[in-house]
Amino acid sequence: MSAPKILINIVLTGSRIIGKALYEAGKQAVKNAKHRPQGAIGADVAGVGNATSGSVTDRLTREHRMTLDEAHLILNVKRGETLEAVKSHYEHLYKANSPSAPPPSPPSGSRAPPSPAHSHYLQSKVVRALERIQAEADAAAKVDELEIGQGGPKAPPPPSQQP
Repeated sequence: MSAPKILINIVLTGSRIIGKALYEAGKQAVKNAKHRPQGAIGADVAGVGNATSGSVTDRLTREHRMTLDEAHLILNVKRGETLEAVKSHYEHLYKANSPSAPPPSPPSGSRAPPSPAHSHYLQSKVVRALERIQAEADAAAKVDELEIGQGGPKAPPPPSQQP
């Protein structure tokens, strides 16, 4: 065999090997993309994929794409806090991530100071968290109204006045 034929055989064999390797790598990548381990966070928000029952809370989790626990974590509030406290945390976080007013133009020849950082993404997460907590409170109020209207558990009587 002559040198050019040997060289052509080496190139063809090498390209076949590389082609097979790329094909197998592609098959493995597709297999990995389809596999979703239990409890893994994929393209879905943590907990939203587990909200599969027909309960009000699960419906709200799917609708708002955020669990109630996640909303509490974002706003840094505990379960059971009043809606006023939640709104106070919301307002603080929303303002903290808002763009500030543009600074006045600097004198000629000097550089403008850097503007403070703000995040539209964080603002939107704060808004969504407040919406999720309000939706849960509204749903709980509706359930309470239905129970009271159907002769279910009544609201507790007001505490007696003690001097």
